[in-house]
Amino acid sequence: MNEDKAQDATEDPPTDALPRAQIREPLPSLVLVSTPIGNLQDLSDRAREVLSCVNVILCEDTRTSAVLLRTHNIRQKCIALHEHNEEAALPRLIEAMQAGQRFALISDAGTPLVSDPGYRLVRATIDAGLSVSGVPGPNAAVLALTLSGLPPQPFLFTGFLPPRHGARRAAMAALRGAELAGLNATHVFYEAPHRLAAFLTDAMSVFGPRPAAVCRELTKHFEEVRRDTLATLAAHYTAVQARGEIVVVVGPAGQDEEGAKSLEESLRVALARMSVKDAAAAVAAATGLPKKQVYKRALELLDQG
Repeated sequence: MNEDKAQDATEDPPTDALPRAQIREPLPSLVLVSTPIGNLQDLSDRAREVLSCVNVILCEDTRTSAVLLRTHNIRQKCIALHEHNEEAALPRLIEAMQAGQRFALISDAGTPLVSDPGYRLVRATIDAGLSVSGVPGPNAAVLALTLSGLPPQPFLFTGFLPPRHGARRAAMAALRGAELAGLNATHVFYEAPHRLAAFLTDAMSVFGPRPAAVCRELTKHFEEVRRDTLATLAAHYTAVQARGEIVVVVGPAGQDEEGAKSLEESLRVALARMSVKDAAAAVAAATGLPKKQVYKRALELLDQG
């Protein structure tokens, strides 16, 4: 698919993308199609069939989706629908559906609407009395939950928290408050790699010494699942810059007695990668303990060998 054929969803939906006789009936007005989160071979046969039958594929970024569609020899018209143009595009898209056009909605990766655009389109389609269906498939949050080794249910998916320190801690505090009120669950978050260390440090301060997992580049060549305490994970990613797509899973309240490692264990992990000063600073930040206390314990561990 050539990039120069991509067009914005605010333009008139194409009427010649696919002859109506070729579309299998009954096909809903809008189909939410899950796409791979890394490994392009994870696109299901049914997803491939639907994407080949609709008139138009709506996607976040036509350049990203072009790679997947070319891999599976899908040649349908693809237009951009994202948070900046979704609201303006709704009237034309609904009008096109009412005229008989059929659309598929995909995100750059995974299940549409989950931390991705599309909710307003789905709501408008339903309100217009048109049919909406879906093709299930990959989802990074659920895969990370199952790989984490933490209790899988109940779980609470929050997606991305605010990027700034104060707002992020406030959001975490609200989740902690919900736990104290009785809503105790395993937490699942998305986070950017350059904010991961700060995120884990804040999580340790708010949630306490819980077990957690950092799931990185799931289904890709460099997939990694690191399971440890929040403190140890914070120390690790303070020393090692994370890369790729990241899901963080934090165990529910009450897991700290079973899975939390001691200050000494967190320090040993940090000391294996950093100087005494840096290790003490990283662990102190992750645990909320006084830096002098942590530094003193780090020196004692070095003396012990």
